[in-house]
Amino acid sequence: MTFEIIFCQGRIADRTPGAIKGAAKTARALQELTGLPLRSVGTPSPPKQDDWSSSLPEATGTLTELQSEVADIFRRGQRPLMAMNTCSASLATLPVVARVHPEATILWIDAHGDFNTPETTGSGYLGGMVLAAVCGLWESGLGQGVDPARIVIAGARDIDPAEAELLKQAGVCVLSPEKTDPDSIVSIIGDRPVWIHVDWDSLEPGFVPAAYTVPNGLRPETLRTIFEKIPVDQIIGVELAEFEASSDGERDATSLRFLIDAISPLLGSK
Repeated sequence: MTFEIIFCQGRIADRTPGAIKGAAKTARALQELTGLPLRSVGTPSPPKQDDWSSSLPEATGTLTELQSEVADIFRRGQRPLMAMNTCSASLATLPVVARVHPEATILWIDAHGDFNTPETTGSGYLGGMVLAAVCGLWESGLGQGVDPARIVIAGARDIDPAEAELLKQAGVCVLSPEKTDPDSIVSIIGDRPVWIHVDWDSLEPGFVPAAYTVPNGLRPETLRTIFEKIPVDQIIGVELAEFEASSDGERDATSLRFLIDAISPLLGSK
């Protein structure tokens, strides 16, 4: 199996201007690394400070197209490699993963739990509600089917109290940065297929910019070491989200070097 690169260019609850540009820059860096062609989904539009109840309907076209692309890649016997603007895009991808690979572990590397519901969210941000939706705690209109017991949230350190209770009740495995290490991750995954999601706010601020950074995160070399331990043939897909590009090309290039170095073992590159 080889990877097929998709990058998301449609607004999916973006509240900042850099994530769509960041997805495009990430995709081009992945193309340089792998030599694979690119396909984009969606049309860029400006960020807004809106609520999930507005941003979700607005993003439905982009999400539906993205879902179709991922399903097609699986049908071709290949693996998605996705550069996404926001975590909200996983509303489209994870229900497909659950349908095609119900036994897979979802390794969700993120500073946040993303397990809020319309009743518990304080920010109203759609990206903070993704995992709860795909596990069936609320209806996004894009599907469900993910078993919460197969989710591992790694690097988590900013979880709301009500969200923490939902995670506990659902049986989601939540690892702090201190407990996110190669041996722990590999032990949890075992010999099962794994879908890997990386939100760049999982890292310690200062390496790869993200909109919602939280201190005391993972370091890029820790992430790379984890990925070196995961057998490549167990990886069924990779999605990279929330790289906040800037107007400073040199700064972005430095960030992309950290990003690519961290994830290159997933692609068979050392």
